[in-house]
Amino acid sequence: MIIFPNAKINLGLNIVRKRQDGYHDIETLFYPIPIKDALELTAAEETSFTQSGILVDAPPEKNLVMKALAKLKEKYSIPELRIGLLKAIPFGAGLGGGSADAAFMLRLVNDFCQLHLSDDELEEMASSLGADCAFFIRNKPVFASGIGNIFEPVELSLEGWHLCLVKPDIAVSTAEAYAMVTPSAPVVSLKEIVRRPIETWRESMVNDFEASVFQKYPAIEAIKQRLYDKGAVYASMSGSGSSVFGIFKAETRLKQDFPDCFVWEGALS
Repeated sequence: MIIFPNAKINLGLNIVRKRQDGYHDIETLFYPIPIKDALELTAAEETSFTQSGILVDAPPEKNLVMKALAKLKEKYSIPELRIGLLKAIPFGAGLGGGSADAAFMLRLVNDFCQLHLSDDELEEMASSLGADCAFFIRNKPVFASGIGNIFEPVELSLEGWHLCLVKPDIAVSTAEAYAMVTPSAPVVSLKEIVRRPIETWRESMVNDFEASVFQKYPAIEAIKQRLYDKGAVYASMSGSGSSVFGIFKAETRLKQDFPDCFVWEGALS
């Protein structure tokens, strides 16, 4: 049985306040995008995990796929499985690729083993694996608050628009990104901004991480500006970076504009 975990982008991100537990309350919009890994399960005599595609420099037990399996095994009798992950979503990019793999693993084992867990039960389990992990259970646009773990559905469709996503060979530490920002409540909520025409987002929708990340990594800012120069209606860094996306009215062919970067182009749905 095979399933295809997809990535997400953040349409705007406001860092509202620092919490007493050291985390930050944020407000953001998660939108699923069709950049996908592949995750396969087959019955086996002994459980094993293999990973191909983009190299993830971590032992199998640290992979969120295996952590998801361990979480299920805490409550359910799971048979021996052969697990294969083909990694195509860049990591350290603000795209939620690891969280998607974990959530889709929960969904896949649920179907493969006929556990009959509801989406609510899967969400609760996923939330213990990562703040944004539960988003990928229902995999629909949401307004996220708290530490990125409280979801409110939003009516938003970008069907017919085209995405160009660019990830440079730069790693931005999430902890470092948070340390460089000063939290403040937004004047206008993203829930209000997203109701406006996408052509207005450039003037009103922001990612609070950009100011400090761009200062330290001007190459990331240059990517965003290049996307606008090429006709993007809206462009932004996703999450704490380092990927940057542009939303276009028409299909793009911009790989040659971003040498030495991961580039994905395609239609949104």
